[in-house]
Amino acid sequence: KYLNGHSDIIAGALIGAHDDAHWAKLRTIRAQLGTILGQTEAWLLMRGMRTLFPRVAWACRSAQALAEKFAAHPMVAEVLYPGLPSFAGHAVASRQMKGGFGGMLSIRVKGGERAAIATAARVELWKRATSLGGVESLIEHRASIEGAGTPCPPDLLRLSVGVEEAGDLFDDLDRALKRAHNA
Repeated sequence: KYLNGHSDIIAGALIGAHDDAHWAKLRTIRAQLGTILGQTEAWLLMRGMRTLFPRVAWACRSAQALAEKFAAHPMVAEVLYPGLPSFAGHAVASRQMKGGFGGMLSIRVKGGERAAIATAARVELWKRATSLGGVESLIEHRASIEGAGTPCPPDLLRLSVGVEEAGDLFDDLDRALKRAHNA
């Protein structure tokens, strides 16, 4: 999804050793099923890849800024983002992730599930959708998407950061948090 950046195709690549048995099986499945992009999708992918590096760099910077601001927010119980020292996998992420920690983060909203759902319903700049890697910033109440029995915490909001200004994104979500808590 990040390769294209416009939330209108899904594409990728499988890479393996030519003499690997598992890779040979995947090549056979690919040949039998015809899992090859159509020409329009390939063109869209090529178009989107022209802006991949600046889009990802922007999303990483914005996500880091948002994570830091929400970590100090009085209505946020926890921020899950590998760029924060408080994140359980921060040491590993620091070794493995060069140039940023990604454009995805999650926040756990104080007040539980009801406050999280109410917050997501009150944003204006963020789009309520399930996806990632696009130019628009998305918010979702993940437990509602996954359904009953999910291990996802009910107070968690998943954020996919796009190319909007980080300050505008923060202000919008801050207003939504305040409105949800005052409702």
